Parts: sequence; C-alpha cells; structure tokens
Amino acid sequence: MGDVLYRGLFDDAALFPPGNAPMGQALPAHREHRASGRARYVGPFLVSGGRVGELRAVLACEEPASEPLDVVITVPGGADDVPGALDSLGVDPVLNLVGMEVAAAPGEASDTATALTKALPGGAVGYVEVARGVKAGADIAALAGTGANAKFRTGGVKAEAHPTEAELADLLWAAITAGVPFKCTAGLHHAVRHTTDEGFEQHGFLNVLLATHTLLNAGSAADAEAALADRDGRALAARIAALSDLEQAEIRARFRSFGTCSIIDPLEDLTVLGAL
Repeated sequence: MGDVLYRGLFDDAALFPPGNAPMGQALPAHREHRASGRARYVGPFLVSGGRVGELRAVLACEEPASEPLDVVITVPGGADDVPGALDSLGVDPVLNLVGMEVAAAPGEASDTATALTKALPGGAVGYVEVARGVKAGADIAALAGTGANAKFRTGGVKAEAHPTEAELADLLWAAITAGVPFKCTAGLHHAVRHTTDEGFEQHGFLNVLLATHTLLNAGSAADAEAALADRDGRALAARIAALSDLEQAEIRARFRSFGTCSIIDPLEDLTVLGAL
C-alpha cells in the first residue's frame, strides 16, 4: 500500500535548513538511505550551486561508488547563475545531474524557464521556483509548454515563510489547471498539518497529496484548501488507502517530490498512521 504514491517522493535536503547537516555527514547518510529498505522512497541528493565543489571534494575522498550520485542543484540567485552552477559540476562521472531548481523574480518565470531548459543537459529536469504574491498564478501559467516544472516554497525558518492553506491551494489550483507539474520545498517535515513548538503552521505532505487528488477530480481551490487544513491524520491515511494505483500515479505525475532535511521523520509518520 502506498508504494506508487511515495516512491521517490522524498528528495534528500539534509544540507538545507533547518537540518543544516555538514556535507561529511549528509552524504554518507544519503548513501545509507539508498542502500537500505528505504531506497525506493528516497529521491536525489540536493545541493546548492555554491557547494558543488565541496560535494566533489568529499566524493573524491570516498571509495568509488558502484553508481553515480543523482544530484539536483539549487540556484537561488536566478537564471544568470545557471552557467556557473553547471560549470562547477563539470564532467564528473561520479555525479549524475537529474535536475536543477532556479528561483525566479515575480513576472520572470517564463524567461527563467527558457534559459534553464536551454542550458540543461538531456535527461535533467528544470524547476522554476515561483515567487509568492499576486503574480504567482500568472507565473505558473507561463511555465506551461516551456518544459520546466514549478517549485513552491511551503515553509522556512520564520512563520511568514509558510503560506496559508488558501495561498497554497491557489498555487496548486493554478498548476493543475495549467498542466504544470510541481515540487515543494521546505516546511513539509511531517505527514499531517500541524502547529510546531515555535508556533509555525506547517503543511503536511499527505494534505498536499490529497489536495492534488482533489483538484485532479474537478475539485475547486476551496476544496483543496479544506484538504490542506485537515489535521485528522487517521482520516487522511484512510483516504490515502482508498486510492487506486492509477489515482496514485496521476497524483505523482503532478506532485513530483519535495525536499526534506530528514528522510526518517516523514517515513516514520507514514508508518505510525498505517499509510505505509
């Protein structure tokens, strides 16, 4: 149960806040995940463009791996920094670039997507991080047909970094309507919507999966908002259990993955809820 829905859902963002794991710890942990029974759920290793050199240095000190490391490079500085990020990667047989995530200023998503898809090598998927605000819907729509997917920031280290249920529902609705696949980053640390000890209102990744399903089945943005607001973990898990493999595959064709600084925590949540 759930194998289709969760396969490759969890991108390894151990290097990023709030985890901030050192490279020498994050990389071996990723290798361990990929060699364990959790492997089917674990996506690529995420690294910022400015730390690719550090990653290569750590890899050079390791025993040669049996297969290249799948990596996604994040480029928060925008499209102008894409060539430099690719140059830092070089031609290295131990690294396999599977994706790149580039931030776009409001109103610049289409231009960013064009530059990104033109620069990326074959097989690598481009994601444009859509800026929050009044232009977000138009920016998402502008990604249609560019070959790039959308990226939504769903949290951070401050309360205001977390979009409300209504705001995230509108972003999801725009992406589903435009036929633009998307991923999420930050804030989805647990399966179910909750309030943290710091008072942050954090989204649950089960909620986002089910909100996506709702929208794919003619639901409105208001319906998606209700799914995002649901805090009943057992009820959410029951709805997940009722999904067919085809429905799960349809959800994942749109909601591709999300970055998490912990691979263990979300899988433990799913186990406790009986969703895995």
